[in-house]
Amino acid sequence: MARSAQILKADWLDGLAHERRASAHTLRAYGDDLDRFIAFLTEHVGGIPDDAMLAGLKPADIRAFITRRRAEGLGPRSVSRALAAVRSFFRFLARENIVENAAARAVRSPRIPRTLPRPLSEIDAARTLAEAGENDIEWIAARDVALLTLLYGAGLRISEGLSLKRGDVPLGETITVLGKGKKMRSVPLLPAVRDAAAAYAAVVPFNGGPEAPLFLSRTGLAMSPREAQALMQRLRSRLGLSDRATPHALRHSFATHLLANGGELRAVQELLGHASLSTTQTYTEIDVKKLMDVYANAHPRCKTAV
Repeated sequence: MARSAQILKADWLDGLAHERRASAHTLRAYGDDLDRFIAFLTEHVGGIPDDAMLAGLKPADIRAFITRRRAEGLGPRSVSRALAAVRSFFRFLARENIVENAAARAVRSPRIPRTLPRPLSEIDAARTLAEAGENDIEWIAARDVALLTLLYGAGLRISEGLSLKRGDVPLGETITVLGKGKKMRSVPLLPAVRDAAAAYAAVVPFNGGPEAPLFLSRTGLAMSPREAQALMQRLRSRLGLSDRATPHALRHSFATHLLANGGELRAVQELLGHASLSTTQTYTEIDVKKLMDVYANAHPRCKTAV
């Protein structure tokens, strides 16, 4: 009996969640990508896609989907993710002996231009933390300072910072966080980070048990990543910072400033929770680029003759 692509998609996502332990963000993004792929096939091939249709797809059909997504304005990274979702789906079908089709593997991923992280300067990072405390509502000011100090002072991802519980405070000299890929890591905390969290916990007006979220919205619900992004948007507007000054930029700043001040690459890799050293090495390229810019602007042989 034929099985629809939508039913197979549900089984695939269930496997990603329980066997592969994919994050909620990955599940949502992959699910959206595959929904668009199924909708494309409905129009491109005709009829409701099922296992028989999937078995008959050619590389040209996958390329047509990628071409459509590019025409809709998707950039190389988003197109690459969409292709990764389709490949993952077909790997699942092959693993479950439902469909064996290598068409998706035969399609080359788009080339993604390499970009360097955009950290804040040490001065702008300090200005951002100071400005975060300028709020007429005392507990909101303390919350914003505590959260941003965690991101910059400990290099946490926004999801890691927002995952803290009331019972985690007072913070110790280290904290254990669950990062990407469900990997646990221990991160040392500066006194400034611990003090900011303690100051916030002392004034937050909502009661909560040890398992309640530490960082709360104005209504007492768990603070969302979107609220943290909106906070940084307000701060960069007030301070005249670049659009790249996001919550994640504070994590970039943490790594860049550590390395610039003599931190060891391996140690920074552990602090950030990077699986690969090459990912952390990206931060060293920032200072090299700055050095080359200075060289190009200052050395007499680099100046254009007039």
